[in-house]
Amino acid sequence: MASASAILLVPPIPSFSPHTPLFRPHTLRLSPLGTTTIATTRTAARPRAVSASASALQALIFDCDGVILESEHLHRQAYNDAFSHFNVRCPSSSSQPLNWGSDFYDELQNRIGGGKPKMRWYFKEHGWPSSKIFEKPPEDDAVRAKLIDTLQDWKTERYKEIIKSGTVEPRPGVLRLMDEARAAGKKLAVCSAATKSSVILCLENLIGIERFQSLDCFLAGKLISFVK
Repeated sequence: MASASAILLVPPIPSFSPHTPLFRPHTLRLSPLGTTTIATTRTAARPRAVSASASALQALIFDCDGVILESEHLHRQAYNDAFSHFNVRCPSSSSQPLNWGSDFYDELQNRIGGGKPKMRWYFKEHGWPSSKIFEKPPEDDAVRAKLIDTLQDWKTERYKEIIKSGTVEPRPGVLRLMDEARAAGKKLAVCSAATKSSVILCLENLIGIERFQSLDCFLAGKLISFVK
């Protein structure tokens, strides 16, 4: 039996020309990763690829953050809004709420995956903060977990507000790539390590409910046991 083939689209992906067809199977270069797949990472200068027949190509698999939309600055804004809302001071002696700069957040996001692990790592490195949630820096693991849960829940809701504001658009060419691939009879999937509710909200607002509901596969967050 021939193995299935797919293209996995993960950050970074290039900008698309507004005029040339995006889905041209005969020009694809595919790299074998179990199935025939091409993938890039945030830190890779360019994908390593080998020539392969595209006639067996069956699917395109999209990540959400960094592929369907440029979201890094939106997540950073939501974190900083949460820190400001709860007056999170780290170190606790600071007079101003914590604020993650763009360069630092880019490094942090490449080092630590997931919102709660990001904050847990940061507070372990720089000291647990004082805040409106807990006036004194928490010392107990259960209290620390409650602090992070509260911040993450508020941050998630703030991120949703930003997405629903109407100011966020998908990356240029993404919708056309999806439509051309679908018209060519290929399957489409979105797989993300982000929170399920956030990914669904992004997809419904950015690619539209019809495209979202027509996906052949959708995986996010806790739908799988091990995320990236």
